Amino acid sequence: MTGRHMYVTVEGLRRRGWTDGMVRELLGGPDVRGRRPGRAPTVPLLLYRLGRVVAVERGSGFRGHGPVAPQAAQRRRQAVLATLRAEPIRVPVLPRAELERRAVRYRRQVAGEDASGDPARWQVGYLGQALRSYDALLDGLHAATGRAEAERLLRGRVYRAIAQACPWLAEECGRRLRDPGGQW
Repeated sequence: MTGRHMYVTVEGLRRRGWTDGMVRELLGGPDVRGRRPGRAPTVPLLLYRLGRVVAVERGSGFRGHGPVAPQAAQRRRQAVLATLRAEPIRVPVLPRAELERRAVRYRRQVAGEDASGDPARWQVGYLGQALRSYDALLDGLHAATGRAEAERLLRGRVYRAIAQACPWLAEECGRRLRDPGGQW
């Protein structure tokens, strides 16, 4: 029997003081891999058995990592933000008709056959997903080290790059930038 409180997400591990490197080194792969409801299929849900997490936390291997020093976390935050500001965002160059075809396929994957809405919304969504590889630049940051700030910076750069590459999508990109709680 599985209970709701028997597993911890990656976000939950971060709140407990884990870094991405510690998760990889001390826990390895997740105990359960699934899909987040309402999200694109490329966004996996990784769950770690709470009993295993607690056992590792009680062991000497976890204590040896110790909490991340505030100065080190701040240096990492500054380095990630500098990288995000300098990294060129390369939007895939597609003919408009091809982008529309790919956006329709993306829409069907995400929302099913009966999905409706503004085509620009789906085109920006498709391009945003195509650019999710830039999320790797955020590795090692969690809530306490400015992850939300870094995500906002990356999100803004991605939407501005899409608007510049595809001027007909500028209005939708602007709408997404004005929505502080909006998702990719």
